Amino acid sequence: MRAEDAIVLPSGMLVTPLDTIHGAPGPDGLTIRFRFVAPDLADRPADETTLSDMTWLCESYALPRIATPGPVPEQIVITLADRPVEFGTVTPEAKQYFEAFRPDGGICVWEMF
Repeated sequence: MRAEDAIVLPSGMLVTPLDTIHGAPGPDGLTIRFRFVAPDLADRPADETTLSDMTWLCESYALPRIATPGPVPEQIVITLADRPVEFGTVTPEAKQYFEAFRPDGGICVWEMF
């Protein structure tokens, strides 16, 4: 993890951006996926704190990076993984969390998978 790329989440956990996927549509149409590496994720449960961090990433990181003017995605997916994982590849040894959000103005509305 390069220190200059690290993002400190509200919980204090550090993440680094892995990549952004534009070309894989989601179930509701245009979907943009923002993927992050969080090495400390292995020790972290999927709880309200994790959801709050992922919502914060959606609103503070993803929304400002969506091109305007341009098509607004129907869905933004935030992924946290404890290691880099190739998109679309099954990697059972990796711990990953996925959350989907609907952009609504300047906020991200959580959509349960």
